[in-house]
Amino acid sequence: MEYDIAIIGGGIVGAATLYRLQEKYPDKKILLIEKEDHLAAHQTGNNSGVIHSGLYYKPGSKKAVNCVRGRKAIVKFAQEHKVAHEICGKVVVATDEEELPHMERIFGIGQQNGIEGIEKINGDQIREIEPECSGIAGIRVPVTGIIDFVAATEKMAEVALGKQAQSAVKLGERFEGSLFQDGTNQIKTSKATYKAKYMIFCGGLQSDRLATQDGVKSDMQIVGFRGDYYELEDHAKQKVKHLIYPVPNPAFPFLGVHFTRMTDGNIECGPNAVFTFKREGYGKTDFDLKDTVDALGYIGTWKLFAKHWKFGLDEYKRAFSKKLFLERLQRLIPSLEMNDIREGRSGVRAMALGPDGEMIDDFAIETINNSIHVLNAPSPAATACLAIGEDIVEMAEKEFSF
Repeated sequence: MEYDIAIIGGGIVGAATLYRLQEKYPDKKILLIEKEDHLAAHQTGNNSGVIHSGLYYKPGSKKAVNCVRGRKAIVKFAQEHKVAHEICGKVVVATDEEELPHMERIFGIGQQNGIEGIEKINGDQIREIEPECSGIAGIRVPVTGIIDFVAATEKMAEVALGKQAQSAVKLGERFEGSLFQDGTNQIKTSKATYKAKYMIFCGGLQSDRLATQDGVKSDMQIVGFRGDYYELEDHAKQKVKHLIYPVPNPAFPFLGVHFTRMTDGNIECGPNAVFTFKREGYGKTDFDLKDTVDALGYIGTWKLFAKHWKFGLDEYKRAFSKKLFLERLQRLIPSLEMNDIREGRSGVRAMALGPDGEMIDDFAIETINNSIHVLNAPSPAATACLAIGEDIVEMAEKEFSF
């Protein structure tokens, strides 16, 4: 029950960290602890399944650099280990003149980030790629893809464990705390006690709470936003060939409702973005008292609401109105009808907010004593997971004196 390193959190970032560490240090005994009964239970298993290109992220930021590095790494991993994926490409579509300056800005960012093969296209070219899509101009991004992130997470853990028989993944065990004593961490879970010299926290939606519990001083807080999806009915699936995205509104911190062809053949439409009263709640009426009190007791939440209340109100209306959701989808595909879509799944994203109500946009990883904390890993963290894992290995080598 003694390990060199313990990783808390079994999403794709935790699994990628396990994989990268075990890849470089096959002699190390590493423990991964996940509170659910399977890996990738929350953000990883409920995201859009897109391998992002790096099109939207500030040049030079950790997001931009790691998205491009991570995209290449996860495609290589998927090829080597036969994880379901496809590099199908996407189009970003402007539907009116007001969006053209924003589209140009995004194209410039894509060029600076070194995204291979991107090109501006006109309305006729959009229809050649997506016959049902209506737009006046767009960007074609050939390196964007789709992947089964759950399968990728499971495969990373499997490959890592294959390198070291004494490493372990413990499922269904909630991390309850740790005590650093005599040069090692005594780690208590809901089922057992373990020892590990070093700890790495990849807690996703719970990252701020785990950090506070470990003594990290930070004024940011995680606030959950639920995203609801619709799916195209079988008879309407031919209306989408690849991935179709709108030009994102620069005043709103989300990419907007888009169409995603999944690896299982389904076509998802969404997501919207609404404040959730439960961090790990996927139903429209899910509620958790602690999560609600924490979120609504934080000044940053109210400042975010004040800045974006009009957007927020529109998103809430769409969450409860199929008609309004359809109207938003019809901006990209006018031929869609009510009987073409059905309600699908939902996901929750961890938005890290500062006290000023601004979203902490970049990846944030900090160290304290014998611990590393992934404080903020929003999209495109799943795409970038193997690059993030490499960064964590480098931090561990520096901070932990491997």
